[in-house]
Amino acid sequence: MFFNGIGTATPTKRYTKADCLDVFQKSEWYKRLDIRSHYIARTVLQRDNGIEARWLAVDTLEEVFKIDPDTLSARFLKNAPELATKAAQNALTNAELTPNNIDAIIVSTCTGYLCPGLSGYVAERLGLGSNVFGYDLVGQGCAAAIPNLQLCKALLASNQCENVLSICVEVSSAAMYLDNDPGVLISACLFGDGAGAAVISSNPKLSKRSIEWIDSTSLIDPRERKALMFEQRDGMLRNILTRAVPKIAAKYASEVLNKTVDRYGLKKQDICTWIMHAGGRDVLVELEYEFQLEASDFKYSAAMLREYGNLSSAFVYFVLEAALDDDSPNGWWWLSSFGAGFSCHGALLKVS
Repeated sequence: MFFNGIGTATPTKRYTKADCLDVFQKSEWYKRLDIRSHYIARTVLQRDNGIEARWLAVDTLEEVFKIDPDTLSARFLKNAPELATKAAQNALTNAELTPNNIDAIIVSTCTGYLCPGLSGYVAERLGLGSNVFGYDLVGQGCAAAIPNLQLCKALLASNQCENVLSICVEVSSAAMYLDNDPGVLISACLFGDGAGAAVISSNPKLSKRSIEWIDSTSLIDPRERKALMFEQRDGMLRNILTRAVPKIAAKYASEVLNKTVDRYGLKKQDICTWIMHAGGRDVLVELEYEFQLEASDFKYSAAMLREYGNLSSAFVYFVLEAALDDDSPNGWWWLSSFGAGFSCHGALLKVS
């Protein structure tokens, strides 16, 4: 299968770390938290944590600190379909296709829940045919992009589809939760809102650069489930983030890579472009160490993290788009995502 179009979308409002800290310190939530939490928040938002800004689906940062189930659900319902549709439209434009060319749509998210699911909302907004296959994947966290693409591959292999629309959308501002737990506070400082999409096709578009999916490997270790997950509390999603995550992510990312390239007689050194999820600066540092690579090898992931924060499942679409916009060299590319589960996935791409 081939990536024939890539598209991304963010809300219109961009907020820097300094903006976030200033409004947080003036909020009622700041008064509710203890002195240790104040110190953690100031440390994360004042030091170089690899993130400079985030794009959030709120008109003012004060809105972020209105945290109750109804407000957060309404934020997700308003923004998730809009962001997903915009990313999909950009991907269709990039692929030089129209909605009439799409046979199936797959939407992944973990920051909200709708029934009927997002696929129907996006199909309606795009004007897709009533006979389009629609799938909603939920609960896979930051790792969701590659399982989404694996389903695209299965649909294309069934010969029932020629073009499938893959979408990941996260409204992290609709999954806000604050308390004195360090992991909860750090999460609140890392995540941004956005959507990524790709048109996945059976055949390459001859007028464009060829990005072919060659193979993929997945790994799930439920023993590490509690290292990174959402839990329900007070009717809202509460993110659990532990210190072990960067090392776990790097370890499994390396294992998935080695299993895949070994099947093709390749070595890590044969990969010329790295399209990696970046949970945060510490994750990138651990990846550099585990893979024995330089920081420059993950330059696209680092650049997207600095500008957008952790976009969860949508992040790797932004990284792939950045590499293509920069005309990264042809050859073997590696696409990898990891997250809740603990799950890790990787895909070998051939770009020519």
